[in-house]
Amino acid sequence: MTSKYDPQSIEKKWQERWTQDRLYEVREDPQTTKYYALTMFPYPSGDLHIGHWYAMAPSDVRARFKRMQGYNVLHPMGFDAFGLPAENAAIKHGIHPYTWTMGNIERMRGQLRTMGCIYDWAREVVSCQPDYYRWTQWFFLKLYEAGLAYRGTAPVNWCPQCQTVLANEQVVGEGECERCGAAVTKRDMEQWFFRITSYADELLDFSNVDWPERIKTIQSNWIGRSEGAELSFGLDHPGVEDKEIRVFTTRPDTVYGVTYFLLSPEHPLVTKLTAPERRQEVEEYVAWCRRQEDYERTALGREKTGVFLGSYVLNRFNDERIPIWITDYVLSSYGTGAVMGVPAHDERDFEFATKFDLPIRTVIAPPDYHGQPLEQAYIGDGTLVNSGEFNGLPAEEGFRAICQKLEREGWGKATVAYRIRDWLISRQRYWGAPIPIVYCEKCGIVPVPEEDLPVLLPPDAEFKPTGESPLKYCDAFVNASCPACSGPSRRETDTMDTFMCSNWYFLRYTSPGVDYGPYDREKLNYWMPVDIYTGGAEHAVLHLLYSRFFVKALRDVGLLDFDEPFTRLYNQGTIIYGGGKMSKSKGNVVAPDVYVSKLGADTVRAYLMFVGPWNLGGEWSDSGIVGLSRWLNRVWALCDQDYAATAIDETVDAEVRHLMHKTIKAVTIDLEDFRFNTMLARLMEFTNVLGPVQEAGNVSVATWREAIRILLLLVAPSAPHIAEELWMRQCHSYSVHNHEWPSYDEALAKDEEVTVAVQVNGKLRDKLVVPVTITEEEISEMALSREKIKAHIDGGTVRKVIYVPGRIVSIVVS
Repeated sequence: MTSKYDPQSIEKKWQERWTQDRLYEVREDPQTTKYYALTMFPYPSGDLHIGHWYAMAPSDVRARFKRMQGYNVLHPMGFDAFGLPAENAAIKHGIHPYTWTMGNIERMRGQLRTMGCIYDWAREVVSCQPDYYRWTQWFFLKLYEAGLAYRGTAPVNWCPQCQTVLANEQVVGEGECERCGAAVTKRDMEQWFFRITSYADELLDFSNVDWPERIKTIQSNWIGRSEGAELSFGLDHPGVEDKEIRVFTTRPDTVYGVTYFLLSPEHPLVTKLTAPERRQEVEEYVAWCRRQEDYERTALGREKTGVFLGSYVLNRFNDERIPIWITDYVLSSYGTGAVMGVPAHDERDFEFATKFDLPIRTVIAPPDYHGQPLEQAYIGDGTLVNSGEFNGLPAEEGFRAICQKLEREGWGKATVAYRIRDWLISRQRYWGAPIPIVYCEKCGIVPVPEEDLPVLLPPDAEFKPTGESPLKYCDAFVNASCPACSGPSRRETDTMDTFMCSNWYFLRYTSPGVDYGPYDREKLNYWMPVDIYTGGAEHAVLHLLYSRFFVKALRDVGLLDFDEPFTRLYNQGTIIYGGGKMSKSKGNVVAPDVYVSKLGADTVRAYLMFVGPWNLGGEWSDSGIVGLSRWLNRVWALCDQDYAATAIDETVDAEVRHLMHKTIKAVTIDLEDFRFNTMLARLMEFTNVLGPVQEAGNVSVATWREAIRILLLLVAPSAPHIAEELWMRQCHSYSVHNHEWPSYDEALAKDEEVTVAVQVNGKLRDKLVVPVTITEEEISEMALSREKIKAHIDGGTVRKVIYVPGRIVSIVVS
């Protein structure tokens, strides 16, 4: 007689036992191969929802699997506690960010424990705690010393609702704030930057990582490497010291086709180059452009606008005076903020020239070109024409020859340009790591000495945003003594972008308790790099790009010895509910606590893996989760009920042993490849076979016991609590999670027969059960002799029979 499966008491019991026994605390072991399995740590902006579980539970399953395979697995958890999500929530609720954040962390920590994960809580990191951001500030100083952190003035993205600057990567969609969705505007401000552009080429090299092609493509496009030339146009204008303006172009072979010259409205020379009679029109146009968002200005299909400045540059290749215009589609943030207009060979330039009746000169001849005007821009390859000494050269040769002349004459050079800009890290918000810099009238910019770190956030500062840093109005924080001369100075009042904190949290996990550095170098070298990193693809050009840069920068300043933070990356999909992605802002979140208290954490874990392929996501369904609960109850009944071998059938016994090895192999392969849904389907198939066997008693006791032992080992990563309970009830040694993952015999796992589909002209018409050793000739003859197949051939001519071994026979009939 089986006892009742009671997940609530079982799960509480084993979670307490695992904690008491420190079962999942991990130490460095040079004799054991390490496996660092990391899931992106969450923002503590509120309670966990099922979307969090969807990211965390399957990754825990795989970490448990690797642990049972004999790896020394590090699978830690912490909280990305600084930044806008937590601060905005605190402001909304009228609670100090620290109080709000730490309260949320306490609740989330408890919720995470109910999940039954193998997190080593002794390694927890919380990025808003001084013992953590002390080292965030220390890293800033190291980059500053290396010339990788600098202060500069630039037009920046400003969110009027969040009241802070945003990095380019945090402006999404059609120019909206990533966090609140407000329309982003532009401001000129002095800010702190990291020189991520110095690592552009290295960041394009993915040869040492196993990442999804999608993420590599997104990062590559964001970095935006373009090969071309920097070339100068002569400038001779009264009152202007500059004697040239330089542009970057990917088509130097079209330089003879330049008929106008474009500057961004924000270009510093615009005012100086504007003729008096054009000034009012220019100023009005510049003001209008500054009110537009970058995405609007560069949108495809947007009507071209512009104003002539009344001044000219000189095309040094043909000594032509080229009129200077300003237009909204040239951005100061990209390239030099200046563009040469070649309307015959650029679609956007063609539209501009057509609208303003500017000359269009063909310099790359299309096929069958005989000097006729172009009806649209020709952007393909061809032969140079109307290009002086370069006439007749193929475009590719013309490219090289013109670049050579540029360098000989000192007019420019072949070069590479990038779309990516340096990373803006300043934030005019309270809830972030203070930037460890002071400003002294005598000494200028002075870094805070390492021994004075951390620069603490004042707990009594006003934290509501005003457009300036709240710290600016906290005298006790601002007023300081200069570390260099001891004179009066003021502290930097901006805080660091929260991504600065997540740049290195995975390093801190390797040795979180040390106070003599951000990490212990020996332990770091044991664990890093991360072997598998799981999380959302939405971080492709934020955290994932910044972390790669940061590790490379730390390597170059001698603080670590590897090139990449994450060897393998896997992006899970999203869990859908009510027709949309589950999120608090949409009000469609599902709280896991209700389901855990009713059905158990093991059921919730299993259901989340069963809803669909993990990389694609799936839809939450209350009825669907009940099905997984029923399956776990069947597992319980199979394992907790006495078995009696009353009618042993040697054939059935052999079939069960075959299925046992086949299931081990399939589950192992599925877990390696993150195919959690098919892994569970295979376990269900196994239990579906074991149920009738239990009733019939037609396999030996030894076979039955081995089948149940294997079942529990295979179930253990997915449903750790029920597996532990049933393992102990089977009188095995504690803990099931410390036992070795089962191995399989390839010969026993191999099918003797397979089911093969038979198609006629692409439509399924029959199925055949055949030996796995059957030849193509044999199966073709068998398929063609079937009455079902004959009926569908029906007097036609068989043109071809194709056999895909073990899968399908395809018959082509005409």
